[in-house]
Amino acid sequence: MKSVPEPGDAPRGDRLQKILAQAGIASRRAAEAIILEGRVVLNGQVVTELGTRADITRDHIRVDGKLLHGPEPTKYFMVNKPRGYVTTLDDPEHRPTVMQLLGRDSQKKTTGEHMKLPRLYPVGRLDYLSEGLLLMTNDGDLANKLSKASTGVLKTYLVKVSGAPTDAAIDQLRSGIMIDRGRLADTRSTGRRDRILTQPAKIEQVRRGENPWYEVTLTEGRNRQLRKMFEEIGHHVEKIRRIGYGALTLDVPPGGFRELLPGEVQALNRAAAGKKVERKKVLPEAAQLKKPVPPKRKFTQKPRGSSSHPRKRPS
Repeated sequence: MKSVPEPGDAPRGDRLQKILAQAGIASRRAAEAIILEGRVVLNGQVVTELGTRADITRDHIRVDGKLLHGPEPTKYFMVNKPRGYVTTLDDPEHRPTVMQLLGRDSQKKTTGEHMKLPRLYPVGRLDYLSEGLLLMTNDGDLANKLSKASTGVLKTYLVKVSGAPTDAAIDQLRSGIMIDRGRLADTRSTGRRDRILTQPAKIEQVRRGENPWYEVTLTEGRNRQLRKMFEEIGHHVEKIRRIGYGALTLDVPPGGFRELLPGEVQALNRAAAGKKVERKKVLPEAAQLKKPVPPKRKFTQKPRGSSSHPRKRPS
């Protein structure tokens, strides 16, 4: 029987949580919990150390008694998340999740009758009321790199706010503004405020009006960051739609998804490495702001006896 490597041995292979994530068992963070719970057996021995390494080509690894057969092929998908879906694999409140958008009926239309998608995970988050471009993949390494704020991956949003901010207020957001770090619920429950300065943002007004729209590009993705930024200048955010992520531009309808092309995956890896990438010059329909619906004309009933034709004067 193969033995578990001793602590003094030279490191070989990958960390167990990485192997589990690549095999589609769970996300890397969830895989750590599985290891700590004693559900992983390496070469006949239960392992609970997170730093344990293994080689999937040489070692026998079992999770809940099931033998792993190596990593799944990496897949990358763009999803257009509608409002009213949570960006998680499972929701304790039983709300619709983004995983339901990739259900079997939808898979057949996109990937074919005989292909089953591996276990995918969302990269970053869009909150329940936000919509737009969401990247989903089983490539844990790329997902971790893209999620780091230090990488500086560009994320572009269309944002509708309540009321018209002043030019000076928008300039505040462009240069950076202090917001509360972490979740709003945590701040409210503890009463402690941990403030942080946002990175400079590119902001352009794309539609005027009493409730204007802005195109906002960020290089970070903190919890509810856009909502917090505009609340700091006294304006509530009504709608958020992400239309760009790295080199990707949203080009599928709401609720739809498609697999990324090899060139798009390469561009994501470049963005994750901090290199400059280019987006499409012409925005697809899904990334455009819809034209406003003109108000309906009011119908006024004419009094009886009136005629639309003017009376002729007697000759």
